[in-house]
Amino acid sequence: MDWLRAGQRVAIATVVQTWGSAPCPAGSQMIIAEDGDIEGSVSGGCVEGAVVTEALEAIGARVPRLLTYSVADEDAFSAGLACGGTIRVLVEPVTDQDNDGAAMPVAMLAEIVRTQAHRVPIAYQVNVTTWARQLTVSDTDTPQTMAGETRFDGDVFTLVVNPSPRLVIVGAVHIAQNLAPMAAATGFDPIITDPRSSFATPARFPGLRVICDDTDAALAQIGVDAQTAIVTLGHDPKIDDPAIREGLGAGSFYIGCLGSRRTHAARLDRLRALGLPEDALSRLHGPVGLDIGAKGPAEIAVSILSQLVAARRGRL
Repeated sequence: MDWLRAGQRVAIATVVQTWGSAPCPAGSQMIIAEDGDIEGSVSGGCVEGAVVTEALEAIGARVPRLLTYSVADEDAFSAGLACGGTIRVLVEPVTDQDNDGAAMPVAMLAEIVRTQAHRVPIAYQVNVTTWARQLTVSDTDTPQTMAGETRFDGDVFTLVVNPSPRLVIVGAVHIAQNLAPMAAATGFDPIITDPRSSFATPARFPGLRVICDDTDAALAQIGVDAQTAIVTLGHDPKIDDPAIREGLGAGSFYIGCLGSRRTHAARLDRLRALGLPEDALSRLHGPVGLDIGAKGPAEIAVSILSQLVAARRGRL
């Protein structure tokens, strides 16, 4: 939207189908501005140049196009897709002109951006024959997974867009300074919370949301749910334990706790004394992170993020 507000025309390229070893799944997107700037990826770099060329032509013509690249295509070889994969890419110019019925209306794109900002799941459908479009917005204010999945059925492409999974990092320590930006780059929406004002400062986490408040108050602001992961790094039960209890009660898909095995055993004893059942406690990952022999904050952050990704992809 920033490019549109600045007066640039843009196109959106979306992977609608893949076969073989295509590097980006269906639903992957790249935004192309008319000056050639791009954001995102549809092939990990394999056919980006060819897609940009097609997108610039689509912007000029205000007409979408459906592209197919495979190892059998000379264009794909020249673009670098020689790994055995095939992809279909839908390129849609965005327009604010009422008579450009084939292009995506700016108002529809603005609605998609708005709903995502409010963490509301949506499904975007486009008929690649008639270019009729439909946007279905979840009828609840509670973030949840939208029914169905991204798919291409006949002439209709459906892009299901769920909110990015949130990562609540409790304890704004050095590990958090490494973990938060890495998690953001991996597709998570990180939020850092710590009641200690010397730790929870925007300067320590540039461009990220930081809440300096008691853990209970911070989590009330955030709204923990099943699309939320929690990592506790505070080294203080008064900071960490409320987040663990909240995450277990809300069904958070991942809860990881920093500390040695002895520290984690003491943590479990505290939580048992509060009445938490064993099946709930078994969901805690402690010591947090995959055992990769990590040393230092950056490597520990890598081990945590690796385990977090595994949980997100159902590999734990």
